[in-house]
Amino acid sequence: MVMKKMSINKRLMVLLLLLIVFVWPCCLGAAEPSPVFNVISISGAITPPAAEYITQNISEAEKEGAYGLIILLDTPGGLDLAMRDIAKGILNASIPVFVYVSPSGARAASAGVIITVAAHVAGMAPGTNIGAAHPVGIGGGGDKTMMEKVANDAAAYVRSIAKIRGRNEEWVEKAVRISASITAEEALKNGVIDYVAMDVQQLLKLANGKQVLVGDKKIILKTSGGILKERKMGARHRILTTLSDPNIAYILFLVGLAGLYFEFSTPGAILPGVVGGISLIMAFFAMQTLPVNYAAVLLILFGIVLFIAEIKVVSHGILTVGGIVSLAVGSLMLFDSPDPALRVSLGVLIPTLTIISLFFVGVISLVIKAQMRKKYTGKEGMIGAVGKTVTKVHEEGKVMVKGEYWGAYSDAPLEEGTGVQVIKIDGLKVKVEKQELK
Repeated sequence: MVMKKMSINKRLMVLLLLLIVFVWPCCLGAAEPSPVFNVISISGAITPPAAEYITQNISEAEKEGAYGLIILLDTPGGLDLAMRDIAKGILNASIPVFVYVSPSGARAASAGVIITVAAHVAGMAPGTNIGAAHPVGIGGGGDKTMMEKVANDAAAYVRSIAKIRGRNEEWVEKAVRISASITAEEALKNGVIDYVAMDVQQLLKLANGKQVLVGDKKIILKTSGGILKERKMGARHRILTTLSDPNIAYILFLVGLAGLYFEFSTPGAILPGVVGGISLIMAFFAMQTLPVNYAAVLLILFGIVLFIAEIKVVSHGILTVGGIVSLAVGSLMLFDSPDPALRVSLGVLIPTLTIISLFFVGVISLVIKAQMRKKYTGKEGMIGAVGKTVTKVHEEGKVMVKGEYWGAYSDAPLEEGTGVQVIKIDGLKVKVEKQELK
């Protein structure tokens, strides 16, 4: 009986060990799955393509069942409407959205302030800064009363977002009204952001257990050990984002005008016209997403008109100089905004303007030289041509000029074999005079 009892105990112990080895880990794994976060990067100006990219990724993360979306942000600012679309998408998301200003040296300026404040969790890397959110008018203009209204609207907007997220309402209003800017550590101290973290994993570790408002529900975040799923920008959004860069839009605009000008001034080249047309269409698309000063566009187009007129009218270079001045003034005004992210940098503007101006001057010179050059074909090309008589010529006769027989006449009688020069075309006859042959 004792032996039988010991055998049963051994079997129970073996069964228990098997349960511990195989079943228990499975139970643990099923109980605590690691949260998955989609991660996207925004580096550059906040434009409509950037807004579309962020809102689209929020929707995709929700559909895929991701725990949250992490936006790695580095922006000098951008357009108000694009920023509001992003803020609206974050505020109405059904999953937590993290905004992490990184890497070190990055910034969340202007529109980036409001996007960061709107996030469920806002973090910054050491060595980053946030602020300078004062609104700018389209084209950098606007009277004092209008700009004050815009500033009041932006201040109220950012305060309402900060209140929802429990962040420092007074400071974010300062960022809008007086362009206040602070470091990551100061932002944490002033309650503008939630954490300063060395990397995304540390940010997730710090955010673990934080209570946030997602939609109309308060949830406790369980972010520790999160799995990061990087979502790179697709080709379409990359192209649209690149085109929305003011520097690229400016270059495309001038290249497009130059290509079409070359095609019209020297018909038949084909390639410059095709390249110019495509460049101009892409430039017009880009200008839809940027604060364009349309008076500047008209100045640039007027400059092209002056270049065309130089070919038709003898102005001794006055029209060309006027065209260059018009092109330069229009270029300086094209994206005339106080926000550096929304205007052409001088490092791009000056070389591009110089090259394009030299191109126009070169084309004008070639066309004018071609117009002044002596013609060698057609009736005009016969004037001054030399040949010799093949019969006696006076009131009529025949001559050989440029390997062709022509009916001819002259004021004085000319013997057969006499050298002649054509001085006039009269229908199918030429008038000739005696010319010594060399």
